Amino acid sequence: MVDKKILYISSEVVPYLPESELSITSFSIPKMVNERGGQTRIFIPKYGVINERRHQLHEVIRLSGMNLLINDIDMPLIIKVASIPKERMQVYFIDNEEYFKGRGLFQKEGKLFEDNEERAVFFAKGVIETVKKLNWSPDIIHAHGWIASLVPLYCKEYYKDEPLLANTKVVTSFYEPEFDGNLRGDFVKKIAFDGIDKNKLDALKKPSHTALMKIAVEHSDGVIIASAKINNELRETISISNKPVLSSSQVSDSLDAYEDFYQNKI
Repeated sequence: MVDKKILYISSEVVPYLPESELSITSFSIPKMVNERGGQTRIFIPKYGVINERRHQLHEVIRLSGMNLLINDIDMPLIIKVASIPKERMQVYFIDNEEYFKGRGLFQKEGKLFEDNEERAVFFAKGVIETVKKLNWSPDIIHAHGWIASLVPLYCKEYYKDEPLLANTKVVTSFYEPEFDGNLRGDFVKKIAFDGIDKNKLDALKKPSHTALMKIAVEHSDGVIIASAKINNELRETISISNKPVLSSSQVSDSLDAYEDFYQNKI
Protein backbone atom coordinates (compact mmCIF):
# COMPACT_ATOMS: atom_id res chain seq x y z
CA MET A 1 0.00 0.00 0.00
CA VAL A 2 3.06 2.28 0.05
CA ASP A 3 2.16 5.70 -1.44
CA LYS A 4 -1.26 4.47 -2.63
CA LYS A 5 -3.66 7.44 -2.47
CA ILE A 6 -7.17 6.54 -1.36
CA LEU A 7 -10.06 8.96 -0.87
CA TYR A 8 -12.71 7.74 1.57
CA ILE A 9 -16.16 9.30 1.31
CA SER A 10 -18.69 8.20 3.90
CA SER A 11 -22.03 8.91 5.54
CA GLU A 12 -20.57 8.14 8.97
CA VAL A 13 -17.17 7.75 10.63
CA VAL A 14 -16.26 7.15 14.28
CA PRO A 15 -15.49 8.96 16.55
CA TYR A 16 -17.64 11.75 15.07
CA LEU A 17 -20.81 9.65 14.95
CA PRO A 18 -22.04 6.65 16.97
CA GLU A 19 -20.57 3.23 16.36
CA SER A 20 -22.21 1.21 13.60
CA GLU A 21 -21.02 -1.30 11.04
CA LEU A 22 -20.66 1.54 8.53
CA SER A 23 -18.98 4.11 10.81
CA ILE A 24 -16.50 1.61 12.25
CA THR A 25 -15.54 0.25 8.82
CA SER A 26 -15.12 3.79 7.46
CA PHE A 27 -12.53 4.33 10.20
CA SER A 28 -10.83 0.94 10.21
CA ILE A 29 -9.99 0.69 6.50
CA PRO A 30 -8.23 4.07 6.16
CA LYS A 31 -6.41 3.37 9.44
CA MET A 32 -5.11 0.12 7.91
CA VAL A 33 -4.03 1.93 4.72
CA ASN A 34 -2.18 4.59 6.75
CA GLU A 35 -0.40 1.98 8.83
CA ARG A 36 0.74 0.20 5.66
CA GLY A 37 2.24 3.26 4.02
CA GLY A 38 -0.69 4.61 2.03
CA GLN A 39 -2.06 8.15 1.93
CA THR A 40 -5.67 8.84 2.83
CA ARG A 41 -8.23 11.62 2.98
CA ILE A 42 -11.63 11.09 4.63
CA PHE A 43 -14.74 13.16 3.84
CA ILE A 44 -18.05 13.15 5.70
CA PRO A 45 -20.93 15.65 5.98
CA LYS A 46 -20.81 18.15 8.86
CA TYR A 47 -24.14 17.10 10.34
CA GLY A 48 -25.50 19.33 13.08
CA VAL A 49 -25.22 16.45 15.54
CA ILE A 50 -21.40 16.52 15.30
CA ASN A 51 -19.99 18.53 18.21
CA GLU A 52 -17.45 20.96 16.72
CA ARG A 53 -15.89 21.97 20.03
CA ARG A 54 -15.47 18.45 21.36
CA HIS A 55 -13.90 17.21 18.14
CA GLN A 56 -11.90 20.42 17.50
CA LEU A 57 -13.19 21.17 14.02
CA HIS A 58 -12.00 24.32 12.34
CA GLU A 59 -12.86 25.92 9.03
CA VAL A 60 -10.29 25.82 6.23
CA ILE A 61 -10.66 29.27 4.71
CA ARG A 62 -8.58 28.51 1.60
CA LEU A 63 -10.92 25.63 0.71
CA SER A 64 -14.19 27.31 1.64
CA GLY A 65 -15.91 30.12 -0.18
CA MET A 66 -17.03 28.57 -3.45
CA ASN A 67 -20.67 28.11 -4.41
CA LEU A 68 -22.09 24.90 -5.87
CA LEU A 69 -24.99 25.08 -8.28
CA ILE A 70 -27.72 22.74 -7.01
CA ASN A 71 -30.92 22.70 -9.06
CA ASP A 72 -30.19 26.22 -10.36
CA ILE A 73 -29.49 27.66 -6.89
CA ASP A 74 -26.06 28.73 -5.64
CA MET A 75 -25.28 26.96 -2.37
CA PRO A 76 -22.19 28.02 -0.35
CA LEU A 77 -19.64 25.30 0.40
CA ILE A 78 -17.86 25.39 3.75
CA ILE A 79 -14.98 23.01 4.51
CA LYS A 80 -13.96 22.11 8.03
CA VAL A 81 -11.23 19.75 9.17
CA ALA A 82 -10.23 17.74 12.22
CA SER A 83 -7.72 15.04 13.11
CA ILE A 84 -8.78 11.72 14.59
CA PRO A 85 -7.20 11.50 18.07
CA LYS A 86 -4.12 9.26 18.30
CA GLU A 87 -4.21 8.65 14.54
CA ARG A 88 -2.44 10.55 11.79
CA MET A 89 -5.69 10.84 9.86
CA GLN A 90 -7.35 14.04 8.69
CA VAL A 91 -11.10 14.22 8.22
CA TYR A 92 -12.71 16.86 6.03
CA PHE A 93 -16.30 17.94 6.71
CA ILE A 94 -18.60 19.17 3.95
CA ASP A 95 -20.80 21.88 5.44
CA ASN A 96 -23.65 24.13 4.38
CA GLU A 97 -26.12 25.89 6.68
CA GLU A 98 -29.14 24.97 4.57
CA TYR A 99 -28.37 21.26 4.28
CA PHE A 100 -26.57 20.34 7.50
CA LYS A 101 -26.77 22.93 10.29
CA GLY A 102 -28.77 21.63 13.24
CA ARG A 103 -29.74 18.47 11.36
CA GLY A 104 -29.09 14.75 11.64
CA LEU A 105 -28.17 12.16 9.06
CA PHE A 106 -31.34 11.70 7.01
CA GLN A 107 -34.48 12.10 9.11
CA LYS A 108 -36.16 13.82 12.02
CA GLU A 109 -38.74 12.12 14.24
CA GLY A 110 -38.90 9.22 11.80
CA LYS A 111 -39.58 11.37 8.71
CA LEU A 112 -37.01 11.67 5.93
CA PHE A 113 -35.81 15.21 5.23
CA GLU A 114 -37.52 16.62 2.15
CA ASP A 115 -34.23 17.72 0.57
CA ASN A 116 -32.14 14.57 1.09
CA GLU A 117 -31.63 14.25 -2.66
CA GLU A 118 -30.16 17.76 -2.81
CA ARG A 119 -27.96 17.01 0.19
CA ALA A 120 -26.55 13.96 -1.63
CA VAL A 121 -25.85 15.97 -4.81
CA PHE A 122 -24.25 18.77 -2.80
CA PHE A 123 -22.08 16.31 -0.89
CA ALA A 124 -20.85 14.48 -4.00
CA LYS A 125 -19.97 17.70 -5.82
CA GLY A 126 -18.54 19.30 -2.69
CA VAL A 127 -16.10 16.46 -2.09
CA ILE A 128 -14.74 16.41 -5.64
CA GLU A 129 -14.49 20.20 -5.87
CA THR A 130 -12.52 20.21 -2.61
CA VAL A 131 -10.20 17.46 -3.83
CA LYS A 132 -9.61 19.57 -6.95
CA LYS A 133 -8.65 22.53 -4.75
CA LEU A 134 -6.29 20.28 -2.80
CA ASN A 135 -4.80 19.17 -6.15
CA TRP A 136 -4.74 15.65 -4.75
CA SER A 137 -5.27 12.90 -7.34
CA PRO A 138 -6.53 9.69 -5.69
CA ASP A 139 -5.71 6.26 -7.08
CA ILE A 140 -8.96 4.98 -5.55
CA ILE A 141 -12.16 6.60 -4.35
CA HIS A 142 -14.01 4.40 -1.85
CA ALA A 143 -17.63 5.39 -1.09
CA HIS A 144 -19.66 4.27 1.92
CA GLY A 145 -23.29 4.97 2.82
CA TRP A 146 -26.36 6.60 1.32
CA ILE A 147 -25.13 10.20 1.07
CA ALA A 148 -22.00 9.04 -0.79
CA SER A 149 -23.99 6.87 -3.19
CA LEU A 150 -23.97 9.48 -5.98
CA VAL A 151 -20.18 9.81 -5.94
CA PRO A 152 -19.59 7.00 -8.49
CA LEU A 153 -22.21 8.51 -10.84
CA TYR A 154 -20.75 12.01 -10.60
CA CYS A 155 -17.18 10.76 -11.02
CA LYS A 156 -18.07 8.81 -14.17
CA GLU A 157 -20.45 11.35 -15.70
CA TYR A 158 -20.26 14.92 -14.37
CA TYR A 159 -16.48 14.78 -13.76
CA LYS A 160 -15.63 12.36 -16.58
CA ASP A 161 -13.28 14.90 -18.22
CA GLU A 162 -11.58 15.97 -14.98
CA PRO A 163 -7.80 15.31 -15.42
CA LEU A 164 -7.35 14.78 -11.66
CA LEU A 165 -9.60 11.70 -11.85
CA ALA A 166 -8.35 10.33 -15.19
CA ASN A 167 -6.75 7.24 -13.61
CA THR A 168 -8.94 6.95 -10.52
CA LYS A 169 -10.87 3.76 -9.76
CA VAL A 170 -14.14 4.02 -7.84
CA VAL A 171 -15.15 1.40 -5.26
CA THR A 172 -18.41 1.30 -3.30
CA SER A 173 -19.13 -0.64 -0.11
CA PHE A 174 -22.69 -1.77 0.58
CA TYR A 175 -24.32 -2.17 3.98
CA GLU A 176 -27.66 -2.88 5.59
CA PRO A 177 -30.18 -0.25 4.37
CA GLU A 178 -29.91 2.95 6.41
CA PHE A 179 -33.51 4.07 5.87
CA ASP A 180 -36.89 2.83 4.64
CA GLY A 181 -39.15 4.49 2.10
CA ASN A 182 -38.35 6.80 -0.78
CA LEU A 183 -36.53 10.10 -0.79
CA ARG A 184 -38.72 13.08 -1.64
CA GLY A 185 -38.44 15.57 -4.46
CA ASP A 186 -37.73 15.09 -8.16
CA PHE A 187 -34.39 13.32 -7.84
CA VAL A 188 -33.96 12.59 -11.56
CA LYS A 189 -34.67 16.21 -12.55
CA LYS A 190 -32.16 17.59 -10.06
CA ILE A 191 -29.37 15.29 -11.22
CA ALA A 192 -30.23 15.82 -14.88
CA PHE A 193 -29.84 19.56 -14.26
CA ASP A 194 -26.09 18.82 -14.08
CA GLY A 195 -26.15 17.49 -17.64
CA ILE A 196 -26.29 13.81 -16.68
CA ASP A 197 -28.33 11.71 -19.12
CA LYS A 198 -31.76 10.84 -17.70
CA ASN A 199 -31.47 7.40 -19.31
CA LYS A 200 -28.76 6.60 -16.76
CA LEU A 201 -31.11 7.44 -13.89
CA ASP A 202 -34.05 5.08 -14.43
CA ALA A 203 -33.52 3.40 -11.07
CA LEU A 204 -34.09 6.73 -9.30
CA LYS A 205 -37.65 7.23 -10.54
CA LYS A 206 -38.56 5.66 -7.20
CA PRO A 207 -35.59 6.84 -5.12
CA SER A 208 -35.36 4.21 -2.40
CA HIS A 209 -32.17 3.26 -0.59
CA THR A 210 -31.85 0.24 -2.89
CA ALA A 211 -32.29 2.45 -5.98
CA LEU A 212 -29.42 4.70 -4.84
CA MET A 213 -27.21 1.66 -4.35
CA LYS A 214 -28.09 0.27 -7.79
CA ILE A 215 -26.88 3.52 -9.35
CA ALA A 216 -23.67 3.20 -7.34
CA VAL A 217 -23.10 -0.39 -8.53
CA GLU A 218 -23.54 0.62 -12.16
CA HIS A 219 -20.92 3.37 -11.97
CA SER A 220 -18.35 1.69 -9.72
CA ASP A 221 -15.22 -0.13 -10.85
CA GLY A 222 -15.38 -2.48 -7.89
CA VAL A 223 -18.01 -3.55 -5.35
CA ILE A 224 -17.63 -4.56 -1.72
CA ILE A 225 -20.42 -6.33 0.14
CA ALA A 226 -19.46 -5.02 3.57
CA SER A 227 -22.48 -6.46 5.38
CA ALA A 228 -24.27 -9.78 5.17
CA LYS A 229 -27.52 -7.83 5.66
CA ILE A 230 -27.83 -6.19 2.23
CA ASN A 231 -31.17 -7.01 0.63
CA ASN A 232 -31.69 -9.62 -2.07
CA GLU A 233 -32.59 -7.09 -4.78
CA LEU A 234 -29.27 -5.30 -4.39
CA ARG A 235 -27.42 -8.60 -4.09
CA GLU A 236 -28.89 -9.66 -7.44
CA THR A 237 -27.87 -6.36 -9.06
CA ILE A 238 -24.31 -6.89 -7.85
CA SER A 239 -24.21 -10.51 -9.04
CA ILE A 240 -25.10 -9.60 -12.63
CA SER A 241 -22.96 -6.44 -12.77
CA ASN A 242 -19.76 -8.20 -13.90
CA LYS A 243 -17.84 -5.93 -11.54
CA PRO A 244 -15.05 -7.24 -9.28
CA VAL A 245 -16.70 -8.13 -5.97
CA LEU A 246 -15.34 -8.57 -2.47
CA SER A 247 -17.90 -10.42 -0.36
CA SER A 248 -18.80 -9.97 3.31
CA SER A 249 -17.49 -13.43 4.13
CA GLN A 250 -14.06 -12.40 2.81
CA VAL A 251 -13.83 -9.21 4.86
CA SER A 252 -15.33 -10.41 8.14
CA ASP A 253 -12.11 -11.64 9.70
CA SER A 254 -9.32 -9.52 8.25
CA LEU A 255 -8.55 -6.14 6.70
CA ASP A 256 -6.02 -7.89 4.46
CA ALA A 257 -8.86 -8.63 2.03
CA TYR A 258 -9.30 -4.89 1.38
CA GLU A 259 -5.63 -4.44 0.60
CA ASP A 260 -5.70 -7.37 -1.82
CA PHE A 261 -8.84 -5.99 -3.50
CA TYR A 262 -7.29 -2.54 -3.90
CA GLN A 263 -4.00 -3.90 -5.20
CA ASN A 264 -5.07 -6.80 -7.37
CA LYS A 265 -8.78 -6.83 -8.24
CA ILE A 266 -9.69 -3.37 -9.61
